[in-house]
Amino acid sequence: MALYLVTGGSGFIGSHIVDELLRRGERVNVLDNLSTGRKENIAHVKEQIELWETDIRELEQIRPAFAGVDYVIHLAALPSVPRSVKDPLTSNAVNINGTLHVLLAARDAGVKRVVLAASSSAYGDNPVLPRVETHTPRPLSPYALTKLAGEYYCQLFTQLYGLEAVALRYFNIFGPRQNPDSPYTGVLSLFIAAYIRGETPTIFGDGNQSRDFTYVANAVQATLLACTAPEASGRVINVGVGDSFTLNRTIELLNEIFGRQVTPEYASPREGDVRESLADISLARQILGYEPAFRYEEGLRKTVEWYRAELGN
Repeated sequence: MALYLVTGGSGFIGSHIVDELLRRGERVNVLDNLSTGRKENIAHVKEQIELWETDIRELEQIRPAFAGVDYVIHLAALPSVPRSVKDPLTSNAVNINGTLHVLLAARDAGVKRVVLAASSSAYGDNPVLPRVETHTPRPLSPYALTKLAGEYYCQLFTQLYGLEAVALRYFNIFGPRQNPDSPYTGVLSLFIAAYIRGETPTIFGDGNQSRDFTYVANAVQATLLACTAPEASGRVINVGVGDSFTLNRTIELLNEIFGRQVTPEYASPREGDVRESLADISLARQILGYEPAFRYEEGLRKTVEWYRAELGN
């Protein structure tokens, strides 16, 4: 039975990872300042975990949470491209300085491995699809840049200090527990909430922009595989499904699921947004033994079911 520390463990993805670790019989610490995460996400397991309510920007305050830890899964971050464009300074402080603090604390505590939640936004406007880890990064936003810097720090800590570290480039993770009322939430949670509330969803752009939408259970699977996969240390690895859908096609799917025709509103594209995104997951298959268990349509239906129960419709 290993001890895992999940930074950002009360957040959308983090709380799902906590659930799966506990299901497997592992011990779990959660470190979260609750700025974007919610205690409700881990309320059902609060007696089974140790919660450290502190901020990764405070190195000395987070050190005690790393004592005796075998694996660190580092998800704590300030998400959202638009937020980073509006406030690059805070994104830098949390996503770069905070990640450095996590790596330092992990190194000094003798942690076996750190798995970083990196981002497909690092690829930026590279016109070549699908995205392969060897492509030159072209970040278009401060958020993308900060997540890329985290990857480089992970590689440096492996090379310089022998701390095993893996960076997983997540591709558009979605699913239950994404907060639809956050101004920085994912597009699918906004769309689904609009359907349930009888509102009109808004698409920024022409709707033909595409994403490799990845159901959260797939990301959980890949992340836990990355904790122990022998050849993963020092690597940057895509985590997606290997398929892409446009936002217009997504609206068509939601119309089918909800059984009614909704026409979205269209607005100007957002600064820093990527036009197309599609993951090559060959390396994840080879190194991690990863195979996505949920395709987009199935994950979308499961997500709608959760939001209906949560929001009431």
